[in-house]
Amino acid sequence: MMNQQPNIAAAAFLIADSARAVMLTALLDGRARPAGELAYCAGVTAQTASSHLSKLLAGGMLTVETEGRHRYYRLAGSHVALVLENLASIGPREPVRRRALTHDAQKLQFARCCYDHLAGRVGVAVACGLQERGFLVAASDKQFEVTQAGAEWFACVGLEVAAVKPGRRGLARQCLDWTERQYHLAGPLGVRFTDLLCTKGWIRRAKSSRAVEVTPMGWTGLKKHFGIEEQILRVSGDHTV
Repeated sequence: MMNQQPNIAAAAFLIADSARAVMLTALLDGRARPAGELAYCAGVTAQTASSHLSKLLAGGMLTVETEGRHRYYRLAGSHVALVLENLASIGPREPVRRRALTHDAQKLQFARCCYDHLAGRVGVAVACGLQERGFLVAASDKQFEVTQAGAEWFACVGLEVAAVKPGRRGLARQCLDWTERQYHLAGPLGVRFTDLLCTKGWIRRAKSSRAVEVTPMGWTGLKKHFGIEEQILRVSGDHTV
């Protein structure tokens, strides 16, 4: 009896279509969105969007929830988000001469949700800060290990690491940021930490996109704990935002 093999070609075919890729990317913040909004994002008609969404559902990329007459689509899980983020990081960097990023693209590059955790330049800066202070240590298999000092620090800011249940890929994962080409903090710890930052009022999720806004209180906290300053962060890196 032949062993079953993962159908990589089928998944790749679904993602390869530009309209479907846009729809999937629009769902990377983990929220559910209606077909009409996804059609608008992809620049296609409602009928075309319906066809694409049906294929993504059949291919296991999406799930759907029904509320009255409306249907809301979301990614089938963080494993789909991980694939999308990793694929987005593949390929050569943009040449030095390029068109200026749109305002919305700038906001996403600076701070956004990668499915359910903080990403973008701010997310990478926080992950670097946690490592520089010895709270996280890069480990094998793209994991982060939380040190004793790290567990104590997280507890001080309101997050008990021991109470966070590890997922299939561990407690804290290195997620390659597709715009910064560096790692940010993912996994259950990354999710809980992002939720904590929202609860503390350090960051705010945008209502209609994956963008995240750092509040004045958040900038104060980021500078205090990690030495991260807004103005310096905005002009650092390969792309000015």
